[in-house]
Amino acid sequence: MAGLREEKKRRTRKTLIEVALTLFDEHGYDGTTVADIAAAAGVSPATFFNYFATKEDVVFADQHLYDEVLDEVFATAGPAEPVADLVVRTVHALATKDSWSFPLDHPLTAVRTRLLAAVPVLRAGYLLRNAVVGDRWARKLHETYAPRLDEVEAAALTGAVLGAMQAALQANLDDGGRPRRPASELAMATVARTARGFLSPG
Repeated sequence: MAGLREEKKRRTRKTLIEVALTLFDEHGYDGTTVADIAAAAGVSPATFFNYFATKEDVVFADQHLYDEVLDEVFATAGPAEPVADLVVRTVHALATKDSWSFPLDHPLTAVRTRLLAAVPVLRAGYLLRNAVVGDRWARKLHETYAPRLDEVEAAALTGAVLGAMQAALQANLDDGGRPRRPASELAMATVARTARGFLSPG
């Protein structure tokens, strides 16, 4: 019985995320209310608030997974592994994590990317959250590779990779908001070029 309840909660949460992003895309972020999302998902506003404190939280619903992936990857990391390889492996783990609300190549990923670029409050929220992820990732890199990679270099590397990926995903959208290349393919190519270029001699 407990398993059925958890599965129902998981489905409800996923539905709220998908419905919210769809409504944000169709009617605008500011033009969509919590009541609109709840009604479209077939639940009450009270049920919405059981899952998310605000509609902004829906856009960042999977934020906790970044910590999970970093912990999983760095549990198997060591100084013998080239830095760039570990960075690429980390992004690959992020891109393929099966507990995201939807895959990186899902159409709603493009919707989320457009929202982050177009809505000031979401862009600000993304930058703040991204900084937290980057700081934690940088600390783990420094701890793994010190003294070969100092704190400043680790922070610069993670900042460069995260910034490059977001810029590439935004630039990948055509005038209709559709991705020109698969997002997963683009993310991996971007991180490989950025990390290896950053770490190349000179």
